[in-house]
Amino acid sequence: MAEGAIRRWLGSDMGLSFRASPVAVASLAVLVLVALSALLAPLIAPQNPYDLKQVFIDKAEIPPIWMRDGEWPFLLGTDPQGRDVLSSILYGTRMSLLIGVAAVAVSMTIGVSIGLAAGFLGGWVDNLLMRIADTVLSIPTLLVAILVSAVARALLPPGLREPFAAVILVASISLTGWVQYARTVRASTMVERRKEYAQAARIIGVSSARIMRRHILPNTLTPVLVAATLNLGLAILAEATLSFLGVGMPITQPSLGALIRIGNQYLFSGVWWLVVFPAVQLGLIVLSVNLLGDWLRDALNPKLN
Repeated sequence: MAEGAIRRWLGSDMGLSFRASPVAVASLAVLVLVALSALLAPLIAPQNPYDLKQVFIDKAEIPPIWMRDGEWPFLLGTDPQGRDVLSSILYGTRMSLLIGVAAVAVSMTIGVSIGLAAGFLGGWVDNLLMRIADTVLSIPTLLVAILVSAVARALLPPGLREPFAAVILVASISLTGWVQYARTVRASTMVERRKEYAQAARIIGVSSARIMRRHILPNTLTPVLVAATLNLGLAILAEATLSFLGVGMPITQPSLGALIRIGNQYLFSGVWWLVVFPAVQLGLIVLSVNLLGDWLRDALNPKLN
């Protein structure tokens, strides 16, 4: 069944557009490879870098395998604690992707709900919700994320800060990320609610909630999917920035941003691979997501072609 669905999609207009775009194909291939390698990190990583039984201090600061003092199986070298850099990147990528996807999902859920309510109900509800959105949009996203993350960490007991670090990051990024979705859905809803099918549903007594959920929402999802794809890269970058600044993921469960922050401390001591390889991985993910988002925007809006 899944194979048949894939074949039908590849034969559709969007599938043909995808197959005709080498950039989109390459971007999706990179993302799938990165996601699978991160998901299967416990199986393919040379070691669990956060299991002390698998870490040996005498293997500290081994350079990448192609350099003179490189050593198998440490393909990308080791850090000053003897942890394999490739393993750390795989585990860190899994954390970064998890936080990025979760932040986009939460932002999209909040934004779509608010946009539907504002566009369909109109009046004072629309004015109130959009003024809140304008207020949130006027505050720098990174500043809000840093403030929320710092306050949440200060309020939580020390023993709960690390277990809830990912939840705090998702909440910090989502607090301002919902505005774009809300505005996009509101604009589409204001158009859709005036169409005949929505008017007919209202006349026969269908509730407003059902009209929004069953009739209007499906017709507003196209721009939302494009925005979600593009914002995934921004969410991953926001998480990396917060972790780099020290208000993100802790050292016991680092993301790519935390690995870059740690590696930056050793950059001028000759252990350059600690910061270069995580930074390359982060850039590769964000670039692939943005390129795929650009193709999706063009494919779903032929007027842009």
